Amino acid sequence: MKRALLYVLFVALTAGGWGAADGYAQRADRAPKPLTLSEDAQDGPVYVVPVEGLIDNALGRYLDRALSDADAADAALVVLHVDTFGGLVDAADAIRKTLLDAPVPTVAFVDKNAASAGALISYAAERIVMAPGASIGAATVVQGGTGEAAPDKYQSYMRGLMRATAEARGRDPAIAEAMVDETLDVPGVSEEGKVLTLSSEEAIRLGVADAILPSVESVVEAYGLETAAIVQHRATQAERLLRFFAMPVVQSILMLMMLGGLYFELQTPGVGFAGSIALVGAAAFFAPHYLLGLVESWEIIVFVLGVLLLMAEIFVIPGFGIAGISGIVLVLGSLVAALIGNVGLDFPTGAAVTSAISTLAVTLVLLVLLMFSLGRYLPQTERFGQLVLAPDLSSATGYTSADTDVSLVGQQGTALTPLRPSGAVDIDGRRVDVVTAGDFIDAGARVEVVRARGSRVEVRTVVASPPSETSAS
Repeated sequence: MKRALLYVLFVALTAGGWGAADGYAQRADRAPKPLTLSEDAQDGPVYVVPVEGLIDNALGRYLDRALSDADAADAALVVLHVDTFGGLVDAADAIRKTLLDAPVPTVAFVDKNAASAGALISYAAERIVMAPGASIGAATVVQGGTGEAAPDKYQSYMRGLMRATAEARGRDPAIAEAMVDETLDVPGVSEEGKVLTLSSEEAIRLGVADAILPSVESVVEAYGLETAAIVQHRATQAERLLRFFAMPVVQSILMLMMLGGLYFELQTPGVGFAGSIALVGAAAFFAPHYLLGLVESWEIIVFVLGVLLLMAEIFVIPGFGIAGISGIVLVLGSLVAALIGNVGLDFPTGAAVTSAISTLAVTLVLLVLLMFSLGRYLPQTERFGQLVLAPDLSSATGYTSADTDVSLVGQQGTALTPLRPSGAVDIDGRRVDVVTAGDFIDAGARVEVVRARGSRVEVRTVVASPPSETSAS
């Protein structure tokens, strides 16, 4: 009986051990596959496309063009040269969809860094190759202003993107989710409480990466394309300029120039420095995006219409009513629409709209602080005094509202009118408006000027001296 019980326990423990080993084996089954192309792959050039810097909508636009160029050239392979610390989630999602639907074979060569949104893009490629010492992971969504982790609904969205992308490319979805959520515990991979980031060796061991190679050239050789022409695809000058102006910080500065310049220009007559700043900000904000199709014509028209309504409310229509409120709504609405990569009136939902509203909200807060600071402190600065003629015209420095005739002091005259306390006197045939110190003086009385300052001439009654007494002889 004891022998039978021991046998049952042995079978149970063995089964449990094999079950755990089988779970590990399932993960180990995702071992790197050889870097080979399918039999129907094109015998064409190899396109090397840089994925560097901030992941933004402009980069997504560029990658669309790069993959289209590669497809048109019947390219055999597209190598994404990845080195980025991440960027915007909505832009990374758009790039992910482009790569999943790409008609050309793709491989992500992680040269040092594929963090956050860069990890999602790398996962979307058919294969991942990492340079020695490179890392991939840490895809937690953070808030742009503070760098703190975003609320759980954003983390859940990013987890779903990573899981779906990993499943589409045959990689372990649990590992992909652990790069986003620190609460996940993946046995043998990631402990709870730590966001997963993998080194090159760890990525190979867990089947995330397919090879460790030192350079793009070695990646091309590993695919057996040594004789293929290598095309170093580059962004155009317009696309590089667009990437600069598409940075959230730059967008906030340009909107601050527009709104702040418009506000201060409407406070002063004519078109001056503030108006010029607003025009430059509007041109730098709308023009680059419009040229590459990221801003619709109607968005610019709505912005201009909003500005015209505000001007009409201030200069034409008395008070503040429908025109002013409509102008504000149109201006802010056009800016939000310009920050979103919409097509016509077809707007995306979720992260793209949230990101645009957040950028505009930060800009409005900065605008309020700017208006308060400039209105309160700028006029008191020495530099402002050098730009604006504002001399001290106080009475303490000798300035008055009219010329002072100091020659009147001490002269006497006759009151032409009653002085109660103001009136007119005749001084040597000259009519002078005067005041008394508060006492009333009748017309015809003799007065004397005691003080003259600007247009104020103060007089008092002349007291006649008593006649002197003479003795009788």
